[in-house]
Amino acid sequence: MILLFNKPYGVVCQFSKHETHQTLKDYVTVPDVYAAGRLDTDSEGLLILTDDGRLQHRISHPRHKEFKTYWAQVEGDPSEADLQPLRTGVDLGDFITQAAQVRRIAEPANLWPRTPPIRERKAIPTTWLEIKISEGKNRQVRRMTGKIGFPTLRLIRYAIGNYTLDDLAPGSWKQV
Repeated sequence: MILLFNKPYGVVCQFSKHETHQTLKDYVTVPDVYAAGRLDTDSEGLLILTDDGRLQHRISHPRHKEFKTYWAQVEGDPSEADLQPLRTGVDLGDFITQAAQVRRIAEPANLWPRTPPIRERKAIPTTWLEIKISEGKNRQVRRMTGKIGFPTLRLIRYAIGNYTLDDLAPGSWKQV
């Protein structure tokens, strides 16, 4: 069984109770499914849940090179030259990222409001980027954009492989 879930901001990727945040259990009522990968509490978007351990491993393990597509709203207005390090690999200190596919995009259509809203500064523009990576280490996209001088303000995972968020409202799930 495979479930696609649009994880809202502030939800912890676990089914056990959390002291201060909602968890997957508050949204998904299907028993015996587990997340194939994780999203940070302050990130939103696609999470795949499954009851198949081998599938869970294949989706989440970097060795299988399953591309994940993120929409990142960054502070500032990066040029193509600014984005180039993301395309060749960024030294984050503890590891060097693999090359990412990166492009500037318009604000995604049908984007839902985030609660709470992001912090915006009137004098500094924001830009949306589409970033595709096959890794997925802890806070990787945020660390990558921060390293090149454009901190991520909002991060949404739009796709994992061929699975997408299309027609999936925040907090809702569907079986595929």
